[in-house]
Amino acid sequence: MLAKHRHFALYKPHGYISQFIYEKKRNKKKLGELYDFPEGTMAIGRLDENSEGLLLLTTDGQVSEQVRSKVVEKEYFVQVDGQITDQAILALQQGVEIGIKGEIYLTKACEVAKLMDLPLWVQPGRRIRDPRHGPTSWLRIVLTEGKFRQVRKMTAKVGFPTLRLLRVRIGDITLEDLEVGQVKEMETF
Repeated sequence: MLAKHRHFALYKPHGYISQFIYEKKRNKKKLGELYDFPEGTMAIGRLDENSEGLLLLTTDGQVSEQVRSKVVEKEYFVQVDGQITDQAILALQQGVEIGIKGEIYLTKACEVAKLMDLPLWVQPGRRIRDPRHGPTSWLRIVLTEGKFRQVRKMTAKVGFPTLRLLRVRIGDITLEDLEVGQVKEMETF
């Protein structure tokens, strides 16, 4: 009898890599330090070491492919350096050219809006910098694609580098009910 696949939602903290094994020499904090995941568990997509938020994990490779498809929305709250302009928001919405593996890539049109206030359930992250060093803005960005460091490259391209990146939703699954570092086992995605 085949073993039943298992699925998890994790609030990945800042400072962890989205891997279970890291073969380079530097000591990195890995997902397996947060929870005793079953053998064969894989992250669906990734969040870089400096990003935080919702990460889905599964033992089912087919589910992984479905979630990573261009149909499933990924929503981010992004704190950027400076007071974002309407012109920059429009450029992000329409798509901007970024570099991917040495090639120029035009991002697909996406939803981008300035957030006036963060929802109460967004937990404070690490301190980015002292407010005396200038203003910051928060954006809500919804993508159906996920290229390497895409959101960071997009905001930098329009002149507003990302300071904090928090993925808050993948499809219908949200970060809202999870604490930083918490794992919740799910029946399915």
